[in-house]
Amino acid sequence: MSGHTDNSITIDAPLELVWDMTNDIENWPRLFSEYASVEVLSREGEATTFRLTMHPDESGKVWSWVSERTMDRESRTVRARRVETGPFAHMNIKWEYVELPGGVQMRWVQDFAMKPDAPVDDEWMTDNINRNSRTQMALIRDRIEQAARDRRQTAPVVR
Repeated sequence: MSGHTDNSITIDAPLELVWDMTNDIENWPRLFSEYASVEVLSREGEATTFRLTMHPDESGKVWSWVSERTMDRESRTVRARRVETGPFAHMNIKWEYVELPGGVQMRWVQDFAMKPDAPVDDEWMTDNINRNSRTQMALIRDRIEQAARDRRQTAPVVR
């Protein structure tokens, strides 16, 4: 068996701002509420390998892993995979950005499988990722929309 999630949200902000803020990996601890730190390990072209560390969970455990992320600005997509998989047999994520009349739709599609000896199964993780993705996406939307409002308020008036 394997897990699959597909979540999206529309952000009322310009595509360039949404793209830049969500792909600024070093800034993720200020964009996502779940990440305590990010350490960039290497960059090669549009590919970045980095370590993500989460805030301690309810039992005090700190989860950390290495991922590789490759951006394609032209197609407005990002593909990522866990290099250090931890309890996952594999974890692949695709981010997509689509301009809509009301803003930019940001979509995360995740395909994964848990290892047989993982503390949770695919079904539990699917529910957890869906719940957490909705929470994080709403937070990201709010932060980007605030940044867009701030930029509009400080932009010089052209006459």
